[in-house]
Amino acid sequence: MTEEGYYYASNALAAPEHGGTHLDAPLHFWAEGESVDAVPLERLIGPGVVIDVRAAVAASRDHQVSVDDLLAWERAHGLIPPGAIVLLHTGFGAHWPDRRRYLGTEERGEAAVAQLHFPGLLPHAAAWLADTRKVHAVGLDTASIDYGQSKRFESHVALFRRGVPAFENVANLERLPAKGFTVIALPMKIAGGSGAPLRIVAVLDGPGSVKK
Repeated sequence: MTEEGYYYASNALAAPEHGGTHLDAPLHFWAEGESVDAVPLERLIGPGVVIDVRAAVAASRDHQVSVDDLLAWERAHGLIPPGAIVLLHTGFGAHWPDRRRYLGTEERGEAAVAQLHFPGLLPHAAAWLADTRKVHAVGLDTASIDYGQSKRFESHVALFRRGVPAFENVANLERLPAKGFTVIALPMKIAGGSGAPLRIVAVLDGPGSVKK
C-alpha cells in the first residue's frame, strides 16, 4: 500500500531457460537451429495427441518410447496427423516435486548426471515422428526428451536438426484424452534463446474446457 492510498506490486524476475515447464528451441542442440523467438507460431499451436506409455514405464523407468509404441497408439486411435503436437504421457508428472522419484536421484549438479533415471524418446522414434508423421512438436512429462541415462542427447539432435521443438516438464497430461484437443504452447519470447519458460494449454474439441 502506497502513501497515496493505492496498492502497487512489481517484481524482478531471473530464471534459467531450461527450468520448470519449458520449450527447447532447435538451437539448444543444433547450431543452425532456430532460437526461441524464431520458432514459427504454427509449430506451437496444433492438434494434440497423448501417447500413454505408463505401462511400459512402470516396468522400466529407463523406458524409451519406440516406433512400436507409437504404432500401437495408431492402431487404437488412427494415424498421428501431420502438424500434430505429440505429448508422451509417462506418468512421471505424478512424481513432481520429489526429486528422487522424478529424476532418479536427489543429487544436484555434475554428481547427479550418472544417477539420472527417467523415461524419454528413442532417437529413431524422434526422427520417425518428424520425417514420417511430419509432427510440429513433441512434449513429455519428464525433465528431458532424452531418457535420463543418455550421454549424447541424440533424440534432441534428431528433432532439432529437423526444426521440431520439444516441450519438457509438461504437467497434467492425465487430464487429457488420447486425441480431440488443440495444443497452444507459447514460450516467453527470448531473443536468441535456446529455451524458455512455457505456458502450455489444451482446448478440448467441442463442449469442454481449457486444460493447462
